[in-house]
Amino acid sequence: MGKKGKKEKKGRGAEKTAAKMEKKVSKRSRKEEEDLEALIAHFQALDARKTRIVETPCSPPSPRLNASLSAHPEKEELILFGGEYFNGQKTFVYNELYVYNIRKDAWTKVEIPNPPPRRCAHQAVVVPQGGGQLWIFGGEFASPDGEHFYHYRDLWVLHLATRTWEQVRDYIYYNDLYAFNLDAFTWSRLSPSGTGPTPRSGCQMTVTAQGSIVIYGGYSKQRVRKDVDRGTQHSDMFLLKAEEGREGRWAWTRVNPSGAKPTPRSGFSVAVAPNHQTLLFGGVCDDEEDESLEGHFLSDLHFYDPVRNRWFAGQLKGPKVEKRRRRRGRRGEPGDSSKQELKGTRAQEPLQVARELVAEDGTVATVQQGLAARGPAGQPESDDSDDGPSEAAVPAVEPSARSSAMLAVKHGRLYLYGGMFEAGDRQVTLSDLYCLDLHKMEEWTVLVEMDPESQEWLEETDSEEDSDEVKGAEGGGESEEDEDSGEEAREQRPSAAPGEPFADSLPRTEQ
Repeated sequence: MGKKGKKEKKGRGAEKTAAKMEKKVSKRSRKEEEDLEALIAHFQALDARKTRIVETPCSPPSPRLNASLSAHPEKEELILFGGEYFNGQKTFVYNELYVYNIRKDAWTKVEIPNPPPRRCAHQAVVVPQGGGQLWIFGGEFASPDGEHFYHYRDLWVLHLATRTWEQVRDYIYYNDLYAFNLDAFTWSRLSPSGTGPTPRSGCQMTVTAQGSIVIYGGYSKQRVRKDVDRGTQHSDMFLLKAEEGREGRWAWTRVNPSGAKPTPRSGFSVAVAPNHQTLLFGGVCDDEEDESLEGHFLSDLHFYDPVRNRWFAGQLKGPKVEKRRRRRGRRGEPGDSSKQELKGTRAQEPLQVARELVAEDGTVATVQQGLAARGPAGQPESDDSDDGPSEAAVPAVEPSARSSAMLAVKHGRLYLYGGMFEAGDRQVTLSDLYCLDLHKMEEWTVLVEMDPESQEWLEETDSEEDSDEVKGAEGGGESEEDEDSGEEAREQRPSAAPGEPFADSLPRTEQ
């Protein structure tokens, strides 16, 4: 009898311990969220000091990813907003606004009173109403140590003509489909017929010339056994189309395109070409094992033609170089053979230059670039033959493999900015800018160069960060350490844009 009572007492003790632990975890989560909200409020107080519009010519923006890059609907401009940067120890989140003048090849930093809070991985779209509007929805804010995240569900509009920010309304975002009326400023929930995409994050949406919406790819996780999740990189495609004769009614259709389909990936970037084809660039493919994950970064370009329902690989023709005609009368000159022999030693095939980034764990990431062979004066070598002038293709410099880059199309030119790739535990955030003429499809033009090896990277330390070191201008303030934070050093958080296209490519604190 006594033993039975002792067992019951022991059982009740375990229940009480579990209840206390649950209460402690709940309290800790509330404190972490309160700390993030306090930090966001601090930065908003700093932004509130801005009372007038200031436009300052500047150098290209600092490295970042998960920002938004949008083409102005009327002017020769690109608009860059927000983003994040991680230097190995600290996460910086921005709400800076930059304008890139395409014709002048010049950057301007625009400071506007009452901007949205600092964020990354938000959604952005530009519409021509009212002289041009940039709409910003959602996104996330990360604590400086990258351990905790605050997810926004607010909606903002930047009136480009008057340079003013406006917060439209706040609402709860469910994993449903909604439409926003730009005239009435109202949301409506859509209930399409048919079978749509399975739940996922990081899918990309583009609009066809007929007004339909194409949804491609994404990422999701499934539990395969206790404490083990398996990620799925989706490569399926769906068409959301308005039903004929039924105003306000939509229908899902599963699309199975033909052609050279992109390999499964996440973190890719999309834009719409002038011929209403959808552009897809880069991304990362995760190679998952039970307790390890390795990302393979990509730099390929693909086009989707919704009319023919077909994928095409973006093949570049390369720059064309005219061969020079040898002047007559020099073939038999003295010393000509020795000159030819010397020239033969200089003649080179197109070069493949590789830069290696070595992480602390010994992992090496190689960034390859194709360069034209150079002559003694720094010019591409040409063939001095007696044949008439002809043209030959020469490989050109191309963007390195990356994910979470920003794309925009203006006047038939594709602009690619920033993004990231990984070298072991090191995350390299890019700030280069490339341009590609989509009509010629010959070569990428480098507008802003960046040497990945020049990026600062700080290794993690076991010392606690000073919570008072809040850098308002950089967006990298420190939050107070929790009393129970004696856990393992944090694992690098996977950056995502928009939503989470990077999709937990490394372990991440879940909300």
